[in-house]
Amino acid sequence: MSSSAFSLSALFPGEAFTVTRGEPVIGGLRGATRHFFCDYCMSWLFTRPEGEVDLVNVRSSMFENAADYRPFIETFTKEKLEWASTGAVHGFDEFPPQEQFPSLLQQYADTRE
Repeated sequence: MSSSAFSLSALFPGEAFTVTRGEPVIGGLRGATRHFFCDYCMSWLFTRPEGEVDLVNVRSSMFENAADYRPFIETFTKEKLEWASTGAVHGFDEFPPQEQFPSLLQQYADTRE
């Protein structure tokens, strides 16, 4: 969906995320995970992953200061292009197990202090 070797996003607790303008539409892959797009240009904005934990995955290109964020977790490394390198602190063949999310979120928060 990103048409790139990378699909950059930032994960936030659901309660920390609010759509302040517009009405995003669901698009992309179907199923329990919901991908939201701009209703006008169809740019991918954010994803609400399926699971028990309320999280929102926001497309990093949506940030005014995207360059201030460095990759911390790399997912789906089993599908990555051999030459693609992010320098992320953690890498997972798929998504990290949900029970690791609290620890990973805290580790990331510690790096942002």
